[in-house]
Amino acid sequence: MRRLSGRELRRLTQRMGLNLKEMEGVEEVIIRLAEKEIVIKSPSVSIVEIKGGGRIYQITGVEEERSRVEETLEEVEISEEDIQLIVAQTGASPEEARRALIEAGGDLAKAIMLLSSR
Repeated sequence: MRRLSGRELRRLTQRMGLNLKEMEGVEEVIIRLAEKEIVIKSPSVSIVEIKGGGRIYQITGVEEERSRVEETLEEVEISEEDIQLIVAQTGASPEEARRALIEAGGDLAKAIMLLSSR
């Protein structure tokens, strides 16, 4: 089977009512799932525009997975007072208290219950 040149491919896609273009300046693409994120570093993103307004995105690059706990860790602000309160209430280490607070989304009561049930 003969491979199409870039020019031939553009003509063919135009005849089919498609417009193919490269998206410039993309640094990363993040796909969020329930339990994890897929991060594509230095991606190449192509967009195929279809008559009628639809778009198809084609992404190629190096994949990296992150758990949603890491994302939560970045979002939740934990104060030293909260950690010390949980340590005093549960006898857990400061690191265990911090992890429980992150897991509980910053909710003190939920973090204490998590540590007490373990």
